[in-house]
Amino acid sequence: MSAPTTRDRIIETADRLFYQKGFEYTSVADIAAEVQITRGNLTFHFKTRDDILEAVIDLRLRRTRGMLEQWEAEGCTAAERISSFINILIMNRTKILLHGCPVGTLCTELAKLEHAALAHANKIFSLFRDWLKRQFEQLGCGGESRAHAMHLLAWSQGTATLAQAFHDESFIRAEVHRVHAWLGSLGTRPARRTNR
Repeated sequence: MSAPTTRDRIIETADRLFYQKGFEYTSVADIAAEVQITRGNLTFHFKTRDDILEAVIDLRLRRTRGMLEQWEAEGCTAAERISSFINILIMNRTKILLHGCPVGTLCTELAKLEHAALAHANKIFSLFRDWLKRQFEQLGCGGESRAHAMHLLAWSQGTATLAQAFHDESFIRAEVHRVHAWLGSLGTRPARRTNR
């Protein structure tokens, strides 16, 4: 595997700093210092901080697509694949307790700033929503699939926000347990009758 290019290093570093410090509070100079390059070298690759933000969102979109593809390959059933989504709160609990959800925090910040990149950042949520909707459809939830997908997204964002606010890992674990129980109940409900 080839070594990351300077451009790659800029994007990776900006991704981390935007998550840890926030987009508004991360300057081009901060990113250049972390990458250990001059500001002029950085602006050779990206003219503005907004250009870097677009590249960071593109990186997150690629990573999200890759993660969803991996869950598709590894999960034998729709319930197992949905469980993979639920379990990301456990897998990322240390970062969540410190900085919240990377998708939610960025979208919230961009919304407050009325930033033009918000629509682009929201595509990450759309990827999760549409993927979860397909899984719930395969689980047999029919017309409720989209609502279940949105419910699960809202639950994950609320859990991440409160866990960070209270710095409470046990809350994450308890909520994950409850949502797994909810998911299990969906698979055991009798099928709805349809009028023919």
